[in-house]
Order: sequence, then C-alpha cells, then structure tokens
Amino acid sequence: MSSVMGNKNYNVLNDCRFSWHKNLSLRKTLVIWKQPPFRTFFTDRRKLHAAPVVRTFRLRPFHFLVATGGGYAGYRQYEKYKEEQLEKMGIEIPIKLASEWEVSLYKSVPTRLLSRAWGRLNQVELPTWLRKPVYSLYIWTFGVNMKEAAVEDLHHYRNLSEFFRRKLKPQSRPVCCYHSVISPSDGKILNFGQVKNCEVEQVKGVTYSLESFLGPCTSTEDMQFSQTSSRNSFQNQLVTKEGNELYHCVIYLAPGDYHCFHSPTDWRVSHRRHFPGSLMSVNPGVARWIKELFCHNERVVLTGDWKHGFFSLTAVGATNVGSIRVYFDRDLRTNSPSYSKGSYNDFSFITNNNKEGIPMRKGEHLGEFNLGSTIVLIFEAPKDFNFHLKPGQKIRFGEALGSL
Repeated sequence: MSSVMGNKNYNVLNDCRFSWHKNLSLRKTLVIWKQPPFRTFFTDRRKLHAAPVVRTFRLRPFHFLVATGGGYAGYRQYEKYKEEQLEKMGIEIPIKLASEWEVSLYKSVPTRLLSRAWGRLNQVELPTWLRKPVYSLYIWTFGVNMKEAAVEDLHHYRNLSEFFRRKLKPQSRPVCCYHSVISPSDGKILNFGQVKNCEVEQVKGVTYSLESFLGPCTSTEDMQFSQTSSRNSFQNQLVTKEGNELYHCVIYLAPGDYHCFHSPTDWRVSHRRHFPGSLMSVNPGVARWIKELFCHNERVVLTGDWKHGFFSLTAVGATNVGSIRVYFDRDLRTNSPSYSKGSYNDFSFITNNNKEGIPMRKGEHLGEFNLGSTIVLIFEAPKDFNFHLKPGQKIRFGEALGSL
C-alpha cells in the first residue's frame, strides 16, 4: 500500500516538475521574443555578447531632396499646364511672381554643374547606328524641320552638339532688305516696345532694371557718347541724339529652334561685357514667374552703335545653355566652374590699331547657343520707329522686326 502511494506521489512530483519546466521554457521564449536579438561571438573558451541590433530608419538628405524637388517640379508642371490651357482659351494669364525663398531655392539647384555635364555629354561621339534614332526622337519631341538643314542626313552629325549647331540652307532664311532691323534668330516674341523709367519688360507685367541688365556705362562708351544729356538717368545716358527713344525686343529660342544668331542690322560692336551668373530656365512660364530673371542669369552683352545711335545685343544663358559663343571673340569663356557673385568681365574691341570696333553687316553670322535660350535687343531709334510684331508670335531669322 505504501509503495503504491509512493509511486503516485512520485508521479505527481514529476508532472509538477515537467509543468514547471514547460512554463519556464515558455517564459524564456517570450522574453527572448520580446528582447532585440544579440550578436554572439565565440572565442576559444568564452562567449561574447555584443549590443542588441536596433534597426532605425534614417532620412537621408538625398532622398529628402529628391522627394521635395520631384514634388515641387510636379507642381510647377501642373501650373504650366493650366497656363497653356488659359492661353488656348484666349484668357490672359494672371501674374504670380515667385517669392524670395522660391527664387533662392531655384538658384540653389546646381544648374551650372548640370549644364557643364550636359555640354560634355553633347560632345560624346555617337555610334553611327544610334544617331538616327536619337536625333529622330529629338526632332519628333521639339518639332525640328530638317528640310531646312544644309545637311539633312542624320548620320552626318557625330554628336548632339553638331546636331544642335547645324547650319541652314541659304535660301531657307532670306534676309529682309526693306526694314532697318531684322530678327537675329528663330524664336518666339516675348515682348517689345519702348523702355520706360529705366525698366524693361521681360514679359507683359514683369520687368527688370535696365542698369542691372547692361551694367554701368564704360569709359569707352562715355567717350563715344559725348552728347549725353546732363540728366542723371541711366536710360538718358544711352540716348545719344535729341528726340530719340530707347526700344527693346525679347526673343525666346526654344530647344527645337535654329540655335545660331546673326547681326540684326548694320552696326559696329565696340564692347563686350560678360556676366557670370545662374542658369535658370528662360521659357515664357518662368519669365512670368521670376522678376528680373535675365539679370540673375549668365549673359553676354555686346554694345556699340548704329546709324541712329546706341545699339546692343545680349545673349542670355539658360539651363543646359552654359555655352554662349561669339565668333569674333575668342577670349570669351562662359559657364566657368567658379565666379564671384555680381561680378562681370569687360573687353573692348576698340584699340590703337582698330578705332572702329567690329563692323557687322545685317544677317551676318554672329554667334551660337548650345541649346535654346534668349536674345534681348536694346537700341536707340527715332520716335517714329515702329515694330511689325505681335506678342507671342513665332518669328524666323531674317524677318522684319521694325523700321522707320
């Protein structure tokens, strides 16, 4: 009897021990599951435990910039789409200027570096079999008319740069002989008219300072324009003849346009001023958005005189258009890696051996862009000078801008 009782007690004790061990292992399992995993390293006789691995999500600056920049670019594209729809409906687009922080944010984008990279990419020679597909895609995207090109065969252009700078057939752009000022390039007329109160309109309702754009008068100009009025206005300093006015015209070159620019009239170039600067986009939507856009961007200002007085042509750089070339100016270097903000470089074409400067005939080749950009003409003419233009119209090199 006692042995039977002993066996029962022994079995109960074993069951309790088993149950206790089972609960203990379950509790250990729960504890281990709750705790973060340890890294264990084995040496000869010791077991070393490292700190627990904690996985955290770190927001990297690159990801943040891509996300915010992409969202902002999408927003701008949506705004651009709405503006295009309003233009098609004939409704005037309301002016909405960018705030200072928006301009600063845009200028912080490394557009100069990107433009240099784009320029190097354009110099890469393409395999013969790849040239036609690449150029055909560009032609389809931007509406390029290759029938006007001097060489229509796409395999002839070794790289994108040669394709952008393609020459035209002489008969495709006849130069108007009956008007005093012609269009120096293909493009779209953004604005034109008289310069008033030393302010110039880049598009309707958005202006920039004439003095900030051209820079101060040089000593050469002061000597040349000795008949300047005693009034201190910068605008009046440029007007050399009594009864004349100052006029302006802004021409935007799209990526699909002919990229070279020519002399708009018979004149003499006496001075070149190069302003290093930003390379923001100069398309009409951005020109309506950023005040004094042309004063922010890199530009090359050519000044001189024609039969009615002061005359200037300015080539304005833009995104992917860091390269501005003037054929007779071999010393000009644009989109350099470093520059001082607000600085400019002057060069005079009038020397002891050359008192006349650089004579240019109407329609003569003057320079070229690497891609689409903007040409700004500012010139002096009599009060009866009239433009033969409409805002927003397409124009081609050689067609009339205006006459007396």
